[in-house]
Amino acid sequence: MPDYDTSQYVALKQKVQGSMPVRQEYTDEDVEQTIYQVLAQEAHEDFTNVRDRVSIGRRIFHAMRRLDVLQPYLEDPEITEIMVNGPEHIFIERDGRLYRTDTVFESETRLEDVIQQIVGTVNRTVNESNPIVDARLADGSRVNAVLPPVALNGPILTIRKFREEPITMEELVAWGTITQEAADFLKDCVRKRYNIFICGGTASGKTTFLNILSDCIPKDERIITIEDAAELRLSSLENLVTLETRKAGVEGKGEITIRDLIRTSLRMRPNRIIVGEIRGAEAIDMLQAMNTGHEGSLSTGHANSCADMVSRIESMVLQGASFPIEAIRAQIASAIDLMVYLTHRPDGRRQLTEIVQLKGMSEGQVVMEPIFIRKEDRLIRTDNVFIEK
Repeated sequence: MPDYDTSQYVALKQKVQGSMPVRQEYTDEDVEQTIYQVLAQEAHEDFTNVRDRVSIGRRIFHAMRRLDVLQPYLEDPEITEIMVNGPEHIFIERDGRLYRTDTVFESETRLEDVIQQIVGTVNRTVNESNPIVDARLADGSRVNAVLPPVALNGPILTIRKFREEPITMEELVAWGTITQEAADFLKDCVRKRYNIFICGGTASGKTTFLNILSDCIPKDERIITIEDAAELRLSSLENLVTLETRKAGVEGKGEITIRDLIRTSLRMRPNRIIVGEIRGAEAIDMLQAMNTGHEGSLSTGHANSCADMVSRIESMVLQGASFPIEAIRAQIASAIDLMVYLTHRPDGRRQLTEIVQLKGMSEGQVVMEPIFIRKEDRLIRTDNVFIEK
């Protein structure tokens, strides 16, 4: 970026905008042509060199037609996450590590404009009355935004990026995330229609792993995916229905929840149901779907271990139904066949650390036995007998 301060940059951008006659639509080429015409004039006056002209021209173009200062990070394939903590604090994740950038937005208002631009493309709303929103970009990247007054240090924007080409199981094996033996085991379990639940902490790779397992589903099956913001990419499946929740409108009406979509999906004759993430009372609907002929279904959830995930599902079910705890545990033990636990290491590596089989109930508790477990950084198969269906 050339040595323009914020006020000079804003003045240049305003000059470009003022040079464009008011009309309905402009192509990217129209905008670029006008930008460089204005900058050529500025260069004549200020002796700006060509390299600086191109740099500031791209920034103005990104501000007018893309996502402003964030666009270069979105276009960088090595960056996996972008975190904006107000207009002057932007962080990125590269190779599993966080770095602070020297990039800033010109103002808090401009950052809010970018957030509105993102959520508007997927018909979502975010404002002071509804300051939290989940959305997605056109390439499937996951977006979360939080506005003041909830966010005290300015608008907060988090973008989780995904590769253009989905990660494969073979790559996970090469990276040491999973062993070939465990990968073959899980692929076989998907084909044999085991219900599998993937759990782990934030950024542990749950959605990526869900995508990979889904790619093992036979192509002749009918699949329904259900998500808050659609981000699963199951291009290999032909008979695929993708459903996405909807927030209530400004009048407080029209909300469509995960629970609504799970119930609707049961009328669509699915062979399997894939729920991107279980967070609340919809857990009971997912368990019932798994227990009523929709074998081979998949989902994910946040937890610190497989045992912790069982406890969390119990709590989520209780948010929407008043069942005895023993009945809830029986539902979990009957519905879920396998749990997979993923971790995000401090050095940036994602690793599968445990594959557990749920074997029913004993003395009021869900019986869980590890089939694969990581010891001394090696994923090994245990001596526990895997009971097939």
